[in-house]
Amino acid sequence: MEWTGARYADCPTAEAGTWIDGSPELVWRFAADVGLMPELSAELQSVRWCDGGTGPGLGRSFVGHSKHESFGEWETTSVIVEYDEPRVFGWAVGDPGWPAAKWRFTLVPEDGGTRLTQCAQLGPGPSGLSYAIERMPDKEQKIVFVRLREFEKAMAATVGAIKERAEAAR
Repeated sequence: MEWTGARYADCPTAEAGTWIDGSPELVWRFAADVGLMPELSAELQSVRWCDGGTGPGLGRSFVGHSKHESFGEWETTSVIVEYDEPRVFGWAVGDPGWPAAKWRFTLVPEDGGTRLTQCAQLGPGPSGLSYAIERMPDKEQKIVFVRLREFEKAMAATVGAIKERAEAAR
């Protein structure tokens, strides 16, 4: 990612992707497994479905408990806003109409395998990051840049771990 001077209100994005030697259906089993994500993330500590269910679907919601050195610990409720098995799995953090962030996995058949991409968008709704910006408005662009770099690094690790699991399951 290059320094872009993005502001939170611009809803900046970051992404990471990899090619996986496995079908989209195989990769989907891991990418759409919300319960697996805490094992693949240093920040996300736990996840639980809000309605007692055990799997994803459009409109379903889950609570994630996260921890970050700079932001502390917090919980957010996310709503699945995109669900097209085995192609797209996306959720909005907070209010789907005004989310704190949006996350998405995209799976595309490619060269006999699957191109898996994870993307995250900041804002436009309030989040811990927007509160940090309110306290230090003169550092907004740096705060946004650093957080996007963190997302990019974490997503690269996540798609890499999904690749390892999917290829081992073949």
